[in-house]
Amino acid sequence: MNQQTSEPHAIQRPPLPPYDSVGRPLSGPPAFIRPGACAAVFNAHGDILLQQRSDNGFWGMPGGAIDPGESVTHGVIREVWEETGLHVRVVRLVGVYSDPHNYMITQYPDGNIVHSVSLCFVCDYVSGTLQLSEESTELGYFPVHALPEPMMPSHRLRLQDVLAQQGEAFIR
Repeated sequence: MNQQTSEPHAIQRPPLPPYDSVGRPLSGPPAFIRPGACAAVFNAHGDILLQQRSDNGFWGMPGGAIDPGESVTHGVIREVWEETGLHVRVVRLVGVYSDPHNYMITQYPDGNIVHSVSLCFVCDYVSGTLQLSEESTELGYFPVHALPEPMMPSHRLRLQDVLAQQGEAFIR
């Protein structure tokens, strides 16, 4: 008698994209996964705050890695303050971004390759004055229909989701 085991169907993981967070060819697979968050901060005219990153020259919303022992909301507030000099408060979650095909793998200048899982929040300005940090070469508010180039592809998607003003969070 032939006995067949009934194993659950294996879920196939899609292949990694051939590109990183800025469209460059990947030099290898990510070594680890890192949680992060970014903030969509608007001024009174409806312009969005963007920073030009010092590590790759691309523009994007302020944000970064969540540190061990902190919540994602504390992390995004800390990152905005460190990168821009502004104090903000979290208003709402826009989405959770993890799909490698949505530019979620970053190759850093030191050779590290990281797969990010990032949350995007709309945040309100509380206080402070814009000031550059070592992580940015330029800061400014831009009309959403006239974004600076080059723009982080993953941040274009997040901004599109912010502007959709969907009631529930996007999962991408």
